[in-house]
Amino acid sequence: MNHLLTLTLLAIGIAGVTAATTTTAAEQDTRCFEMRVYYAPPGKLDALNARFRDHTLRLFEKHGIANIGYWMPIDNKDNKLTYILAYPNREARDKSWKAFMADPEWQKAYKESEINGKLVAKVEQTFLTATDYSPAIKPANVGNRVFELRTYITPPGKVDAINARFRDHTVKLFAKHGMTNFGYWTPMAGQKGADNTLIYLLAHKSVEAAKASFGAFGKDPDWQAARKASEEKAGGSLTIPGGVKSEFLNATDYSPTK
Repeated sequence: MNHLLTLTLLAIGIAGVTAATTTTAAEQDTRCFEMRVYYAPPGKLDALNARFRDHTLRLFEKHGIANIGYWMPIDNKDNKLTYILAYPNREARDKSWKAFMADPEWQKAYKESEINGKLVAKVEQTFLTATDYSPAIKPANVGNRVFELRTYITPPGKVDAINARFRDHTVKLFAKHGMTNFGYWTPMAGQKGADNTLIYLLAHKSVEAAKASFGAFGKDPDWQAARKASEEKAGGSLTIPGGVKSEFLNATDYSPTK
């Protein structure tokens, strides 16, 4: 083979490998996500939602905070509002929140909204990293659907095994049975549950559709085989007793994801 041609083909091959590597790396979502849960005092949830609708979302975006979605439990006995934000990284998150909190427009909106009392009694927050098998996490206004926030807690040392099962089997089987995979996360290092927790969000046409989908999923021979093989390899169940939590949510009227 001509020496020049050989060198050319070699260069093309190297470039192709480099391009493929770059593409793969680009597909990994390395952003810092934050899930925040607000508990409103009795009678204050509407006012809290109004503040988000009229002020907070716009001011978040002004300061570089990406609004992913806002939801309330269908059975909202605790006056909860759950939302997910995204930032380029943790350092950017802290910088954005500092600027947001110092913004005179926010300070005015905050003060005026709480003339008759605090709108938030308790806040829970978790910093999250998207798993390598999560679909692209971005707002999507589809409408007329419900969401399901699911949390799995694994026995010690088995979080990698459950992620492998989701990566290789579960996510595809969920889609096969009519469930929409919205996002999959694990708590960041240093966060509670970083070594034993998987958090994910599904979308369904309705609660009834969700139950039908999970029923069909549970009976699927491919799922049964994957579950059996993964548990045999791990030496037992990949979740602790009581370690699977599910909460059905409706998107708020101002949520960018519906």
